[in-house]
Amino acid sequence: MLLGEALSFSVQALRSNPIRTLLTGLGMVIGTASVILVVTISLTSQDYILEQIEGVGANLIYAQYEIGSQQSSAQVDADFIKLADVAAVRRELGDRIVAATGVITTFDRMRLNGKDQDVQVLGSDEYYKSVRNMAVLAGRFLDSSDVALRQKVCLLTEKLAQRLYGSQPAALGNIVKIHELQFTVIGTFKEKVQSFGQSELGDETILIPITVLRYFTKVERVDPLDVQARSATDVEAVTQLVKHILESRHRTGARYKVQNLTAILDAAKKISTILSLVLILVSAIALIISGIGIMNIMLVTVSERTREIGIRMAVGASRREVLIQFLTEAILISLAGGTSGIVVGVSIPLSVQLFVDLQIPISPVSIIIAFTVSCAVGLIFGMLPANRASKLNPTEALRYE
Repeated sequence: MLLGEALSFSVQALRSNPIRTLLTGLGMVIGTASVILVVTISLTSQDYILEQIEGVGANLIYAQYEIGSQQSSAQVDADFIKLADVAAVRRELGDRIVAATGVITTFDRMRLNGKDQDVQVLGSDEYYKSVRNMAVLAGRFLDSSDVALRQKVCLLTEKLAQRLYGSQPAALGNIVKIHELQFTVIGTFKEKVQSFGQSELGDETILIPITVLRYFTKVERVDPLDVQARSATDVEAVTQLVKHILESRHRTGARYKVQNLTAILDAAKKISTILSLVLILVSAIALIISGIGIMNIMLVTVSERTREIGIRMAVGASRREVLIQFLTEAILISLAGGTSGIVVGVSIPLSVQLFVDLQIPISPVSIIIAFTVSCAVGLIFGMLPANRASKLNPTEALRYE
């Protein structure tokens, strides 16, 4: 029997019972599509999470003072990171960093919607925008003259501007009273991406020059000190240098927590990989179940077509030819289901992209794997029914009712 004949006989046999063929192949469609969709969802999630973390600043290094239990208040006050420490980091690290900035935090009472509430007030400088990846929504950000000349200007976070004035542009030029002084609103801003708990910013925060805010605090305390390394490969080395600079400028025993986002990035990658493997395993189980379904249906088909098999053998068909025919039927079902599953698995992400502003990567490897597995499933699970059909005794098969 030629391969073309085997295909022709197999197609005729499958078309003779279209509902059974459709239902048998449906399991393979679902299994194959699920493999592609799972890999696509996994890749999309991984890319999104890594993009968000890197948006905070893949090269970001942040330092904070760690208060010990045996320290006096005078020692603690002296050990806090100072503006002079920020300047020292800039000076000593030079070209190895993009910028370094410090933040001082206070709170003040403001009247919002007829109620007095505590509002967070941050002091920083012109480098805060680039180091912490801020987006200016309206107006402008702080510049060097604002900081050097101690200008009474401020920026409002997106939500605070909306709450106070109804929109971002409407906030510009208004006067806000902070610590009994009048500040002019020069801009509104927000973080470009969520910072996963690494940000000192609240939803309703006011930003003013750090040189002005310093006069409203009893103790000079920069918390945190943020540094952006110029090269991703230099992050770990710069992290250690920042820690060394801080410790060398303060008393022996002062401890500073200096960290970067590299560990978070690595952890996110590992978690994403593990989740991908687990989800792919679940999808593979779905494909195996589909293969078992094909095997069961083909075994039933062999029983129903026992007399037909006997007739074929009686007119000269060899056991090998009978095996090839039934194996071809199983492979055709799995290939048709696998191909349809690939179409479904690819078309769903492409359709979603039309409605959401999100780049969804489709992995060619997942398509190849899904197609290969569908072929293997048809071959492996079709072997038992085909082998059983080829071993039927022609005489007994002709007597089968």
